[in-house]
Amino acid sequence: MTKSGVNFFARGPGECLGCHDRVMTATVAPVGRPPRPRSGPVRRIVFALGVLMILAGLGFLLYCGWQYFGTNIVSKQKQAEIKQSISTDWSNGIDGDEVGLLRVKRFGADYEAPIVKGFDDKSLAEGVGWDPKSARPGKIGNFAIAAHRVTHGEPFAKFPKLRKGDEVVVETRTKIFTYRLRNSGTSITVDFSVGWPLQRVPDPDAAGERPTKSVITMLTCSELFHTRNRNVVIGDLVSQKDKRTGKTTTVR
Repeated sequence: MTKSGVNFFARGPGECLGCHDRVMTATVAPVGRPPRPRSGPVRRIVFALGVLMILAGLGFLLYCGWQYFGTNIVSKQKQAEIKQSISTDWSNGIDGDEVGLLRVKRFGADYEAPIVKGFDDKSLAEGVGWDPKSARPGKIGNFAIAAHRVTHGEPFAKFPKLRKGDEVVVETRTKIFTYRLRNSGTSITVDFSVGWPLQRVPDPDAAGERPTKSVITMLTCSELFHTRNRNVVIGDLVSQKDKRTGKTTTVR
């Protein structure tokens, strides 16, 4: 039907019924990944700190592994070399730089450690260290020695097992000295800064006193990740044997 010559029912492309308004066609944008946010300075700093923490953790683990395993391997090899050097020197009638050999039955039937001169880190990494300010083995005074319980060969690993009355043997080129302990390996504990165990008379109440007999003092070192405390045992010389004559003398 037409009115005034206009067809209200005519529908052409893009037109509504009864009107000439054109229909707008909607366009849908393709779906894709959202744009990645730009890396700001804070994000980069956090990432760098995370990497540093990981590297620090790995470095700490490597350090601990070296201390607990690597130093033991190196030190035990060095101790074996020193013992061989001692044997060679003694067979040639030479005392050498080393002090002697230490044997403690409580540490094992085959236990034998070299005693080297010095209380510094290098000496303590090579065996049992001897304080050069103290007396020589068998001499009147305090023969003071120290060693590690953990790391660097662990010469004193079984120190807490020591008991009162245990015998400690020190061999030099010409003599063998036997000491008997006064106390156990855990009965005396001192701070690392306490000095009386290194006195000529190892007694906290005997500072400055003149020694009258031969004693031995054995100390543990301050260990990795442990407290500053160290254990101390003291022993009296009970006998000495002359290796050349085979004669044993009892010390009273």
